[in-house]
Amino acid sequence: MLLVGMLDSPYVRRAAITGTLLEVPFEHRSVSVFRHMAEFQAINPLIKAPTLVTDDGIAISESLLIIQHFEDVAGRSLRPLEGAARRRDLALTGIGIVAADKAVSIEYERKRPEAQRYAPWQERIAAQLHTALDLLDAAAKNGELTAGPELLPSDIAAAIAWGFCRFVIPEFAPEERWSALAEQAQACEALEVFKAWPIDRE
Repeated sequence: MLLVGMLDSPYVRRAAITGTLLEVPFEHRSVSVFRHMAEFQAINPLIKAPTLVTDDGIAISESLLIIQHFEDVAGRSLRPLEGAARRRDLALTGIGIVAADKAVSIEYERKRPEAQRYAPWQERIAAQLHTALDLLDAAAKNGELTAGPELLPSDIAAAIAWGFCRFVIPEFAPEERWSALAEQAQACEALEVFKAWPIDRE
């Protein structure tokens, strides 16, 4: 299998780390949806990162579906199987994904010419980001988000979202405001599986 996309994307990075933890064999190719558009389009006409090309040549878009395929191949999931623990992990994973989504939206909005920016929308997505970070920080404080020893999908999603925020929009995510989340993410980044898939800062 081939995972395509740059590691500056929180979605590519989450898929890569999850696939590695599930011990699913795959290769990775760093292709930018911006700088290498034609190359990416030849792999997936949607030009969507991440894309997973399966062993039989099928292109799967969307990180959640790629992770689902990794779980299918592995025959297991990193998520608790049942009960309140599973539901809570689903909820926290979703919050981590929202945080990453809103950080991406803020970064894209900043790329618009000033005349094309809409202040109420910018304020809304910033508020959504900060609410997500508040919820993740509270979960880190009470021990629901950790750095293992057994990583859950929510641990991965939270750490990757925080790392992405600090990478692209640090002024929107000061460490002193969300110190528990920052500590959890830092502990995750020190793990070998995270170091194997570092943020592409080029």
